[in-house]
Amino acid sequence: MNTLHVKIATPFGLYKEFDTPIINIQTVDGDRGVLANHMPLVTMLKIGVMTSEENNVRNTYAVAGGLFYFRNNVAEILTDAIENRNEIDVERAEKAKQRAEGHLKSNDPNIDMRRAEVALKKAMNRISVSSMK
Repeated sequence: MNTLHVKIATPFGLYKEFDTPIINIQTVDGDRGVLANHMPLVTMLKIGVMTSEENNVRNTYAVAGGLFYFRNNVAEILTDAIENRNEIDVERAEKAKQRAEGHLKSNDPNIDMRRAEVALKKAMNRISVSSMK
């Protein structure tokens, strides 16, 4: 079976490295499935879901946006945060969602509304991914 090699890095270092026959990503241009021998690709990831098959097991991840680079059957993902659905602390994600919603409802001029919107999207994505099979 043809596979591609995936390396995922965050500001904290290498998160994970694995081989997979396909990786499904959500980009700012739409959803993509990348197989082995795909043409070279550089694209921005949106806050969303990534799936892959590792050792015949489907894995689902919450991705906080980032960069996807593919060349010579190696996919490199650079992201501020990524979590496998099994790693997500749903209670913490719910609290982050409530905080972001509170900031968005606030009339405080010191609140960065764009940052609150991004925080809300990330929290909602984590909650959604945590319940996926």
